[in-house]
Amino acid sequence: MAAKPWGGVFDVPTDPRVEKFTESVSFDQRLWPQDLRGSIAHARMLAHVGVLTSAECAAITAGLEAIGREIAAGEFVFREELEDVHMNIERSLIDRIGDVGRKLHTGRSRNDQVSTDFRLWIRDACDRIDGLLADLQRAFLGRCERDADVVLPGYTHLQRAQPVLANHYWLAYCEKFARDRQRLGDARGRTNQLPLGAAALAGTTIPIDREHVAEALGFEGVVANSLDSSSDRDFALEFCFVLTAVALHLSTWAEEWILWSTSEFGFLRLPQAYCTGSSIMPQKINPDVLELIRGKTGRVAGNLQALVTLVKGLPLAYNRDLQEDKPRVFDSADTVSQCLELAASVVAGAELNRPAIDERLERGYLDATTLMEHLIAKGVPQRTAHEAIGKLVASAMRTHRSLAELSLDELRAASTAIDEGVYAILGARRAVEAFVSSGSTAPREVAKRVRYWQEQLR
Repeated sequence: MAAKPWGGVFDVPTDPRVEKFTESVSFDQRLWPQDLRGSIAHARMLAHVGVLTSAECAAITAGLEAIGREIAAGEFVFREELEDVHMNIERSLIDRIGDVGRKLHTGRSRNDQVSTDFRLWIRDACDRIDGLLADLQRAFLGRCERDADVVLPGYTHLQRAQPVLANHYWLAYCEKFARDRQRLGDARGRTNQLPLGAAALAGTTIPIDREHVAEALGFEGVVANSLDSSSDRDFALEFCFVLTAVALHLSTWAEEWILWSTSEFGFLRLPQAYCTGSSIMPQKINPDVLELIRGKTGRVAGNLQALVTLVKGLPLAYNRDLQEDKPRVFDSADTVSQCLELAASVVAGAELNRPAIDERLERGYLDATTLMEHLIAKGVPQRTAHEAIGKLVASAMRTHRSLAELSLDELRAASTAIDEGVYAILGARRAVEAFVSSGSTAPREVAKRVRYWQEQLR
């Protein structure tokens, strides 16, 4: 029983099936860099307050650093019977430096140790994913120079609605991912509070200095209540929610580009390096990367739901249920990271099919709303103008013509407020140029926003 850090009170060994059932080292071993950082900071704090001598602290630090080099080299053997990454490292430290290693756990519990390591890992993941989101924003922004003259049909209900500049579309995703980055930063701030020192649930009688550890590990502060600290997984839930929001935005983009790359739309040529073929149909170039990005969104959302269910109804303070949080968080972070890496390359490598876009641009009466607002500007009430242009569109549809192809007499039959100047705003390209509102697809507004993002993403 001596091999177990908690085995002193037990008279019988653990059933091997229980060891296999309760172990977490198979997945939490990836926390080893954070565990070493936290333990070294804890040891130095114990020396700072006089619990360890300088020599003892140096021996512990050197031992932990040696373990880190061994793990990094792939030479460390993680043992299932030691349950988790924390006890594997501590057991190895004791084997290396003897009883001095047994002093490392003074003033802490695995409860606050796990939470500290997990917060450090999520903090690192926030920084990594923020960088990937910025790369994806740059990929969209990078399209703006080469696609500046392209006008696209904008859709609502998957029906053609109004014309938009391609750059307005690209920047829409810059805005979405900017909000994701803001949410990620907010989540990082709430994660970046030190739980170490809460011990099991009530704190410790050892005169530790929590602020000393917080400063050493780059935490912005310490968790104020030990009961809350021991039980809290809000930070993991919030992180997974942000990852779900990112995945949802990626899924929307993927769905659109899957449609755009079909023969029916023909707007887009995907880079072949990010497509796959068919085992039976030799002509196929399938958007499998985009389809998997769309599909993996369900996986990320499912992980969030699993975490919400996991913490529902848990009493204060720590419960072993919380061991199950890490596989979900790790999987969501890994999945979203992989999707972001590929998404940036797909965005940068795709090509708009300009002839196909231009050939169909005047379909769908994209300029109808602009014509309606032209009448409003001349004093026609909105509802009156809406009805008049609706009837005009119906007439044009019956003769398979665009609004710009109608004669002035036909246009004036809908409203006497229409004069020869109307042709300056008819047609998709002219309709785009008529926009003036802030945040719209007006060329001047879009150019202003391009300059903003160029400054932000330098």
